[in-house]
Amino acid sequence: MTSAVLKFTAYAMLAFSFCNASANEAEHPAEKRKFNLPPSANLSYSIQAQQSGLQLSGNAVWKWTATDNTFKIDTETRAILVGKILDAKSEGEIDDFGLAPTRFVDKRFHKDATTTTFNHDSKLISFSTNADTYPIKGGEQDRNSAIWELIAVARGAHGKFKDDSVWDFFVAGQHDAEVWSFKVDKQESIRTPMGNLSTIHVVKLPAANSKGQQVDIWLAPSLEWYPVRLRYTEPNGDYVEQVLDSVAKAGE
Repeated sequence: MTSAVLKFTAYAMLAFSFCNASANEAEHPAEKRKFNLPPSANLSYSIQAQQSGLQLSGNAVWKWTATDNTFKIDTETRAILVGKILDAKSEGEIDDFGLAPTRFVDKRFHKDATTTTFNHDSKLISFSTNADTYPIKGGEQDRNSAIWELIAVARGAHGKFKDDSVWDFFVAGQHDAEVWSFKVDKQESIRTPMGNLSTIHVVKLPAANSKGQQVDIWLAPSLEWYPVRLRYTEPNGDYVEQVLDSVAKAGE
């Protein structure tokens, strides 16, 4: 296995889980927003990357399932020559804040699975990797559910989801939690295998004083607000980009 493939494997794992180094943020507000969950669907993506000057590729699948009271998200990412590099699962309930995760399991290439637990009775987030805990105040997400909470909020926000607006979420990962800030940039037309789609470009802002990864997300209102393109860019110019190939809604 070449060093470039190894780098791609690492970056793809970090990218798809929106990993971004920043300071712990134990204090966070509980902001209740209007939301509208998108229909259940399986989304398939192709992945292209540039790592150390080489072009690499892979694919990913998001399986999003929602009922009136529960949700489940299965994420699987594969890289050519390597195979499965990420298998993440999130499940939980639907409450007044939107998605309310109860368990997040993250299995990465050649590593043991980790579990993040959201105990809504004790109102604590805990981790299988350490003894740290964070309070549950309402609206907390995991790295798998955060994008879908953003989508649900965008669908329910109507005219409020506009250029330069910023949407904050408190997000738990494998061993800690922090505030993620998404800023609405502008409308753009994106070319995909499904045709040209009108999208809203959203940027995940790096944490204060951080030189970490930038995440760009393009949501398509005409396609239930599903993410049709995502791009993860490192400070040195390396990137991982995924583009939607197909969508299969439940029952289709």
